[in-house]
Amino acid sequence: MTTYIIITSFLIIASLVYLKLAEHFNIVDKPNERSSHTIPTIRGGGILFLGALWLYFISSGFQYPYLILGATLIGGISFIDDLKTLSSKLRLPFQFFAIALVLIEIGMLTDSWWLLVLVLIIGVGFINIYNFMDGINGITGLYSLAVLSGVYVLNIEVQLINPDLIRYLMISLGVFGYYNFRKKARFFAGDIGSICIAVLLFFMGGTLLYQLQAPVIILLVVVYGADSMITIANRTRMGQNIVEPHRMHLYQKLVDIYGVSHLKVASMYAMLQMLVNILVFKTYTAPINMQYTILFSVIGLFFLTYVILFYYIEKRKNSLA
Repeated sequence: MTTYIIITSFLIIASLVYLKLAEHFNIVDKPNERSSHTIPTIRGGGILFLGALWLYFISSGFQYPYLILGATLIGGISFIDDLKTLSSKLRLPFQFFAIALVLIEIGMLTDSWWLLVLVLIIGVGFINIYNFMDGINGITGLYSLAVLSGVYVLNIEVQLINPDLIRYLMISLGVFGYYNFRKKARFFAGDIGSICIAVLLFFMGGTLLYQLQAPVIILLVVVYGADSMITIANRTRMGQNIVEPHRMHLYQKLVDIYGVSHLKVASMYAMLQMLVNILVFKTYTAPINMQYTILFSVIGLFFLTYVILFYYIEKRKNSLA
């Protein structure tokens, strides 16, 4: 317990120091037509997640070196991107290299080359999709905590991941949430935060999926994942560039069109994910055919629900225009 108190105290102090430095160096996110905030807000607060990862690395006796290297590398590039927008041509090679390091840590190098290439592409796609989540106050931190709670409970049973890695990350999310889970956020996670969290979740989910061969583990990110897939499909249909910032997610529309508060929407997404987590925990040892049935049924249900909600939200938007 003493260790966790020390870690929490260190991260609280680090957050205060970062606030002062960010204010001094003007590391702020200025509102634009795609923003959900109306005043300049400090960005890059997700540096706490990388700090927690390094605290874990040192205290664990340098466990998971490839993961730490990959997360640090991509975190550094993402922080530079927070300061000054970088070209995707520069960012992508670092992202592929970081995901490759994560796959080494998971132990997937013995698989066929085509599967490795596929997983590399999926991994890079996942971290970029997760990066777009940071659109309303509270959602990155609260939803990530919901996903981690599922990972943590499952890992208690299977013991495939050092639990301190999960605990340190959850502590950093709690400290970050103090500044972000409020009506007017003090700071945002930035690319460094959302990308780092995404890499760590990819490692944890990938480890569980690879070792347990349990496809229902994919459902640990289904609430945001289904939203993202529908959003990408809609943007592709409309001829938009899917890698550019936008306000097309369902949770963004609930805020913009229906006027639901940021915190209520973030809480709703987190609670939905935690309900799905229970299903994952109850079925990860079920026969493989049953798992696939559950997996596709749940994904299908969320897709259908989101399509219907998107339809009615767009209908309301047009009636207000």
